[in-house]
Amino acid sequence: MKPAILARLPWAILAAAASFPSAAAAFSSDSTCNASEGYSASFDGRRTFTLRPADLEAIKAALPTDPAIGAAYRELVIRADKALASKPASVMDKRSIPVSGDRHDYVSLARYWWPNPANPKGAYVRRDGDTNPDVESNRFDRSALSRMAREADTLALAYYYSGERKYAEGAARVIRTWFLDPTTAMNPNMNFAQAVPGVSNGRAEGVLDGASFIGVIDAAGLIGPSDALTPAETAALERWFSRYLDWMLNSPNGKAEGKASNNHGLWYDAQAARFALFARRPDIARRIVAAFPKARIAQQIDASGALPKELTRTRSFHYSLYALGAAYTVADSAACLGIDLYRADEKGRSLRKATNYVAAWRGRAADWPYKEQGWPADTLDALLVRADDAWGPGAYPRTVGGDLLLRHRNR
Repeated sequence: MKPAILARLPWAILAAAASFPSAAAAFSSDSTCNASEGYSASFDGRRTFTLRPADLEAIKAALPTDPAIGAAYRELVIRADKALASKPASVMDKRSIPVSGDRHDYVSLARYWWPNPANPKGAYVRRDGDTNPDVESNRFDRSALSRMAREADTLALAYYYSGERKYAEGAARVIRTWFLDPTTAMNPNMNFAQAVPGVSNGRAEGVLDGASFIGVIDAAGLIGPSDALTPAETAALERWFSRYLDWMLNSPNGKAEGKASNNHGLWYDAQAARFALFARRPDIARRIVAAFPKARIAQQIDASGALPKELTRTRSFHYSLYALGAAYTVADSAACLGIDLYRADEKGRSLRKATNYVAAWRGRAADWPYKEQGWPADTLDALLVRADDAWGPGAYPRTVGGDLLLRHRNR
């Protein structure tokens, strides 16, 4: 069967939910993710946590002879060359000034909030599922954050597959600009993320914007052998994430997001556990994943496998997949700690049951009984590739195409 080519998706979803390989294979013989060291021992020192050496090495070996992988690689190089020619993104690029007065503070607009037609100068009102295009404008940092994460990932993969140092240097420049250079670096907080004019200067929901950082961690690991990021810079990056993790754990917005009982809470755990591993604070990651069955699986998945909080949304199937993508990311971090959340069962609730629930609707968009603005068929296929890594091979339909060909073996 000819692989389906994935449609272009918003980067936060593509990178943080769809494109990450599953680390469930950490329980298999070809994979050795080891807590805060990640896969470095079996990946020539590359400290990744989601990109698995067995997958990438097999793809690299097939690159000269597999036409589909070759086409995906050529597209990757085009994007990488474009990234090399671009000025790296930074929080200093935005046109607005945070209420703190410090341009190094990240600022974003809540996605589904709009000016009130009845009172255009008053507080914004919510229109669930209807994205305000101003979210991506250069008044805010959201677009720059997305570009930074996308370009770091693209350049790091281009370096791995080509061996050309210029791509590692490009990825290092992108990471250095966003996190390390004192003149351009983001302050390690999301105090002013997902603001709503007239309502809040920054909300707990803004923590979700940091999901894009998960892929940056692997980009930094992938370019490790090049030393494009020096050991001192890598240590400084770890310290940045440690400070950001402290903000997540201790700030009012961070603590409030951790209590969220929908996809936001799942993505909070996904971020906090992964950042803790990267920052070499594995005890925090272990605490999060140990609590996950009772705190998340039992609370957010019902007996049928559905995620009730996501079913109330106008994009109910999309958000069901989005929530599961976060849960898989937590399970991948857990695998690095020797804990198997993919097979955890809490009072008859499990990730496997939730996966079976969404998989049953593949090809049945017309039968879905809840609101959905646009059926996310490609997102489901990408999620099921991760599911097949976790419970397969052969457990779920495996459609690997487009960019996924450079991350997952098409076995």
